[in-house]
Amino acid sequence: MTGMSKTAQARTWLVKQEPEDYSWEDFTRDGGTAWTGVRNFQARINLRAMAVGDRVLFYHSGGHKAVVGIAEVRRAAYPDPTAEEGEWVCVYLVPVKPLPQAVTLATVKAQPGLQEVALVRQSRLSVMPLKPEEFAALVKLGGGR
Repeated sequence: MTGMSKTAQARTWLVKQEPEDYSWEDFTRDGGTAWTGVRNFQARINLRAMAVGDRVLFYHSGGHKAVVGIAEVRRAAYPDPTAEEGEWVCVYLVPVKPLPQAVTLATVKAQPGLQEVALVRQSRLSVMPLKPEEFAALVKLGGGR
């Protein structure tokens, strides 16, 4: 250990989910979930890079298109039990708190400092890294801390 705190080492992420399939409300009711079913190679790389304690923004995709809450990685990558073939992985996420107000994709795109965020640049990617300053800006836009 080099003396860095766990907080200094933590990474930040964004995961996307259709609210009709599994919403923030479902997630908070369940108290956590295995983030299964990801079948994109870049997203798999991102899942494998997640560590316990990393913070994750929960994004409703589909018609809603908004960041709605903050989650945390409780278990790092392990084999996805829903995969019938291949080396797919999942992580276990738990809810931390909802954002006081949803941050729409239109709001994100309108922010000069967020033009390079993966949500804008790689809109089809379901699991993406965020720079700490991007994560903080999105949380602030949602009225959170």
